[in-house]
Amino acid sequence: MESFDYIVIGGGSGGSAAAGRLAVDGTRRVCLIEAGGRNDNILIKTPGFMPFIRNSSNYKYETVPQKGLNGRIGYQPRGKGLGGSSAINAMVYIRGHKWDYDNWAALGCDGWSYDDVLPYFKKAESNERGEDAYHGAGGPLFVSNQRSPNPTSLAFVEAAAELQLRTNDDFNGERQEGFGLYQVTQRDGERWSAARGYVEPIREQGNFAVRTNTLVERLVVEQGRVTGVMVRRGGRSEMLYARRGVILSAGAFNSPQILMLSGIGPAEHLKQHGIDVVLDRAAVGSNLQDHIDYVSGWQTTSDVPIGGTLKGTLKMAGAIFEHRRKRTGAMTTCYAEAGGFWTVMPASPAPDVQWHFVPAVLEDHGRENVKGYGFSLHACVLRPESRGTVRLGSRDIAAAPVIDPNFLDDDRDIAVLREGVRLSHRIADAPALQAFGPTDRHPVDLNDDAALDELIRNRADTVYHPVGTCRMGADDEAVVDPTLKVRGLDGLWIADASIMPRLVSGNTNAPSIMIGERCADFVKAAETVPA
Repeated sequence: MESFDYIVIGGGSGGSAAAGRLAVDGTRRVCLIEAGGRNDNILIKTPGFMPFIRNSSNYKYETVPQKGLNGRIGYQPRGKGLGGSSAINAMVYIRGHKWDYDNWAALGCDGWSYDDVLPYFKKAESNERGEDAYHGAGGPLFVSNQRSPNPTSLAFVEAAAELQLRTNDDFNGERQEGFGLYQVTQRDGERWSAARGYVEPIREQGNFAVRTNTLVERLVVEQGRVTGVMVRRGGRSEMLYARRGVILSAGAFNSPQILMLSGIGPAEHLKQHGIDVVLDRAAVGSNLQDHIDYVSGWQTTSDVPIGGTLKGTLKMAGAIFEHRRKRTGAMTTCYAEAGGFWTVMPASPAPDVQWHFVPAVLEDHGRENVKGYGFSLHACVLRPESRGTVRLGSRDIAAAPVIDPNFLDDDRDIAVLREGVRLSHRIADAPALQAFGPTDRHPVDLNDDAALDELIRNRADTVYHPVGTCRMGADDEAVVDPTLKVRGLDGLWIADASIMPRLVSGNTNAPSIMIGERCADFVKAAETVPA
């Protein structure tokens, strides 16, 4: 039985940051456990290959049938392997709005206001624009301007400006509202996952053990303390012992799954699966929130966008050659190259819709092959009111959890999304985008609420930001306290998006890394507290 000071479960965004920060100074023996592989290959590193890795390094989860989506089953991709979802995502670097974190503090999460978390965002970041009041320049996570954005994406920003919508060149700066190009987690034209930033530079240190292709079966709890982890590797089970503690960072779906398989969760649900109850925690697996998203699409007569044609394929082949030589060109694309934030409902305390502009036609998360050229415009509800759950479908950790985001259960969500879709079409109708000769792929009477709602329910789905299933709070029902320690147990912390009490107004990769950074500091601080 091997022994470590700390075991970190999950090598994704939060886990990579937590493990890297705990191990980097060499004073602690740290083991990072990851169910997938190393994710150290050309397909992962080359941004433009993102559509070709959707069937690898991906759990490819699905939801239960969604009543709010007319009974459809939703798609829930999640990254598998070092880097987690930061190894397969669109690399968009967004932190969320100041209001989000101030609201967390108001909900009882002391120490999580915007002023509290900003130093950690800066600490994590190495922004090519340099250091200022909002950005860091010396962190492990490289953040860059896009090297070769598609002209269609530039036209989108121009189209928004033609509607007198504010242009914004830094969504993580003084204000979030506006439209522009996104910054991306890339370095020199390559994807820069959390693992490349935090794990790879120190993976050969003697105090740091990185175990890939290792599946966590359950936590070991002895007399109210988590003392180790049972893992499955190479067809056999073994225990790894943690002298000081375990950091769980398996994400919004797998963290509650591991807790429940370990006897930590809603007692009645655990009993239904024949699992002995170690700690009755109704909030484990509850409070699931995700950004519900509608993708409007237009076919174009112009061949400037990325296209599924022979000519487009030949252009991409040339772009691959250019990328291998110079790390520039179309293969540096993050696909979601441009976008923005705007307020569509008067009572919203901050922008309530986010847009992602893609210079290509997307259908069914890119899984449907579409011939020709075009562009797509995502609109997502930033702070949904609907709440869902994650539950066990089996006692086998290798089985997928039962995921129910409960999309559009609350009518306030579809009201926001309806207005977001209408603004998408207004932007597409502006001269800068009309110059590409677009034709709407899913025409609808935008003035007919019922028709628009039906179209949304027939086509909307996630934009890949599940959170909240191990929520943080000061109340007794919260899964973790504001130091990310699991309530009711010693030696266990959680460091991923599952701890968010409310979904942030934007992409969740950067906030997950910030959470991992903070967890490492909380764990270090606990070392100085007398037992």
